[in-house]
Amino acid sequence: MIGYLGLGSNQGDRRAQLEAAARALPGHAVAVTASSSVYETEPVGEVLDQREFFNACLRVSTDLAPEALLDACKGVERALGRLPGGIRHGPRPIDVDLLLLGDLELSTERLTLPHPEVRARRFVLVPLLELDPELVVPGDGRLADALAELGQGQAVRRAGPPLL
Repeated sequence: MIGYLGLGSNQGDRRAQLEAAARALPGHAVAVTASSSVYETEPVGEVLDQREFFNACLRVSTDLAPEALLDACKGVERALGRLPGGIRHGPRPIDVDLLLLGDLELSTERLTLPHPEVRARRFVLVPLLELDPELVVPGDGRLADALAELGQGQAVRRAGPPLL
């Protein structure tokens, strides 16, 4: 199944963290088929006073079930030094978020697909649309429309080439 992951880092060598996550995914039965450019983005959410993030999105292919794919993402985070818990939206060496998985809509105790913030975060929308300008959120419309509807704020600047 084709899916999309969002990567983020604002500690240490941010690009190296994103690259390491992309390289680690195949060891968890997740093939990376494409990467967006890397973007530098201002923090959003509950903790705004922190270093800017590097973000990118990946198109992946996997036969893993949704929660097993979530476990793979968390395993990559742990392997790259992210500890469980911590401050919500706080600084982190790596974040690997499952954004979309085919046309699947799912809500469990651990996982909601599509990701609940996918339409509201410029740092997700810009790299996702780079990968697929016609991408649609199952049950919720085109991502290009969501980006057009966002107000001011959430600065996103291209910081480098794709990870692959």
